Amino acid sequence: MRMTGRPGRTGNHTRSGGQAGAGDLLELVRSGRAVTRGALQEATGLSRATVGQRLDRLFRAGWLREGAGGPVGSPLGGRPSITLEFDGSHAIVLAADLDTRHARAAVLSLTGELLAEHSGTLVIEDGPEPVLAELGRWFGALVEKAGRQAGEVCGIGLAVPGPVDSETGRVVQPPMMPGWDGYDVTGRLARAFTEHTGAAPVPVLVDNDANLMAYAEQRAGHPDCAAFVLVKVSTGIGAGVVVNGRIYRGVDGGAGDIGHIRVGTDALCRCGSYGCLAAVASGGAVARRLAASGVPAASGSDVRELLAAGHPEAAALAREAGRRVGDVLATVVTLLNPGVLMIAGDLAGTPFLTGVRELLYQRALPRSTAHLGVVTSRLGERAGLIGAGALVVEHLYAPERVEERLRALGV
Repeated sequence: MRMTGRPGRTGNHTRSGGQAGAGDLLELVRSGRAVTRGALQEATGLSRATVGQRLDRLFRAGWLREGAGGPVGSPLGGRPSITLEFDGSHAIVLAADLDTRHARAAVLSLTGELLAEHSGTLVIEDGPEPVLAELGRWFGALVEKAGRQAGEVCGIGLAVPGPVDSETGRVVQPPMMPGWDGYDVTGRLARAFTEHTGAAPVPVLVDNDANLMAYAEQRAGHPDCAAFVLVKVSTGIGAGVVVNGRIYRGVDGGAGDIGHIRVGTDALCRCGSYGCLAAVASGGAVARRLAASGVPAASGSDVRELLAAGHPEAAALAREAGRRVGDVLATVVTLLNPGVLMIAGDLAGTPFLTGVRELLYQRALPRSTAHLGVVTSRLGERAGLIGAGALVVEHLYAPERVEERLRALGV
């Protein structure tokens, strides 16, 4: 199943070859660009009767509802316009975010509200079969915990720490996910959901975790930023890029894989190559250096706990790692010219951020950083979950998909 980001926003809300359909009207209401019948007429050029017909289908599907009256539009008075709202309660979304040794799963409303959540140990190196089966178990329990029915689930979003082919939803040569390369993740997770809930299979969308974190963070905190970059530094290193409100994935999902840029060292990376950035500057790399000096640490999450406790050696190594990453990010910033560079993940604290800023501003051209904000995560550990949920909603309620779904509902 093809995954898509939020449709681009243009002034013409009709699809090529015809008038605006019900999906286009729904998109206008969801985005807040037109929330009354009159505004929809003005935005689309459709007659009052045609707008009414399109809206009637959306009301019968349970996707739209009437909100409070808006302000009176005329100084002569009159009845206030009735506003229209997307009804985010008519279905729910399941989302999961896999890390190397830990996972989070949640039930979300269609508007992104967290209804139930669970986190626990889930070792990605165990392979896709046991991991996805366990996620199916988690989903069954979470739907019950949220007080909802499995039949209300309209889709599942999954964030994974590896490259994903957006055409197939399959993981492609992931360095930290042995046994997952080319595996039918979407099919197996759909079956696991059915096995543990008894509900019919639903669409499953899979994407890289940094992509989905970037998608969630840009929408939540920087919606007007036309070029947004998030760098996740945990056990590995990856980046998510959002341009004009849409995830930039490259031709086959490999965009943002900055952890495997060569930085001129002889350190062996998990991908099998020598000298990768992740081999010397990731949370895993810092953990290995700490362990070699007698400090118990095996992963990025262990380093995060040491940093939170103020461990001096962990702080010094995190700052050094930040400098290495900042050196690479100088090139990234020069190439993409983002308005926001967000640092997220296990190492995203003051020592690492200080190191990033030191090298970034030293190496990048002043023109590239003049309007750049270097910030840390707003959504924290839930960013991947929220991004996975948003991916599903934007896919299912995209204008071109609304029409076929309405026909399937018989409205």
